[in-house]
Formats: sequence, C-alpha cells, structure tokens
Amino acid sequence: MTRILLADDHTILRDGIRALLSAADDLEVVGEASNGAELLDMLEATPADVVLMDVQMPVLDGFATMPELRRRFPEVRVLVLTMLDHENYVARMLEAGALGYVLKNAAITEITYAIRTVAAGNPFLCTEIGLSMLYKTVAQSSGGMLTTENGGHTGADLTARELEVLKLIAEGLTNGEIADKLFTSKRTIETHRQNIIAKTQAKNTAALIKLAVSRGLIS
Repeated sequence: MTRILLADDHTILRDGIRALLSAADDLEVVGEASNGAELLDMLEATPADVVLMDVQMPVLDGFATMPELRRRFPEVRVLVLTMLDHENYVARMLEAGALGYVLKNAAITEITYAIRTVAAGNPFLCTEIGLSMLYKTVAQSSGGMLTTENGGHTGADLTARELEVLKLIAEGLTNGEIADKLFTSKRTIETHRQNIIAKTQAKNTAALIKLAVSRGLIS
C-alpha cells in the first residue's frame, strides 16, 4: 500500500483527489496539509511514501518546502501536482528534488500512474509537459519557432487552455469573466495568464495581444 500525503491550499481539490484515489486498492491518502509548513509538521508524525504537492501555497510554497523536505525526510518521494506548466517551474522543482511533475488537468489515470511510478523510485513527467518540451526542442533545433504552412506560429509552446485564455484576453475579458466562462477559478486564470506572459515574454496585455496576432495565435 502506497501512503500519500496531499499538500494543496484548496480544500475542494484535496477532497476531489482523495475521493478519486479511494478507488485504487493500492493507494491510501493518510493526511492533508494546506501549505508546506503544515506538511513538514505532519510528516513528523505521519509516515508517507509519496507527497502529492502543489507549488503555489501560502506560508511556505513548494519551492521553499522542497529543500527542507529533502533534508528531513529524504526517503519520501515528491510528485508535484500543479497548474504551473512553464519549463522554469518544472526545472526548479525537479532540481530541488521532486521526482515527478504532473498538471492538475491530467486525467486521474495519469495521476495514479504517476504516483505509482514515483513511489517505485522512478521519475515521471506528465504527457502535456513532455510534449511541450519536445515541441520547443524541435523548434529550437530548426532555428526558430514552429510555423504553419502559411508562416503563422503554431502556438506549440502554449497549451490548448492557454490559447483559449489568450483569445478571451484579446476579447477584453477580465480574469474573473474568463474564469466564469471557462468554469474555473480566478486564481487558475491568473496562473494561466502568468504562464502566457512568461512564455511570450510580453511586457503587458497590449504587447501580448500584438505579439499573439503577429504570430498567428489569434486573429
């Protein structure tokens, strides 16, 4: 039986993950924490094999938690579960000692597979992150960004959800309005927006829209 500790500041997400994992006979959620500080305290009294941890958390986030977790509990494997898909975040968490990285929009089958893989001591990178990095590597090796037949940018370095958010930003919608339209939280949209800005290196919304139009990401 693989013992799992959940660390995420969203109660509803922890409840959902716990409910979904309850269907697996070999996985057991033994505790929940809302931030890194709570997680470290909990590990003192609650043995766990895998920590399923978000990056963005109050008090002590994933970046600050990882060094202390590796120092105090080196036997515990860490699988990052987050909405942050930029390669810089992935690299930082893996370099800090996380064994796996999976996005929250992944199917539960991929998440459970990731948990089992990490529990066995093997690294794991979710499909969406892996493909994004592959596309970027191919684009760099070809001397630039991937383009369509008519010369437009394919948007391979942006996820499908980020492209959707980008189009709604271009329509003038606020983060709250986009969240309502996509049936998600305002914070999630803010994260997507940060990822889009980081990937495109646009200085502001106007520059972002201009860049997106010029690359053929939006019309």
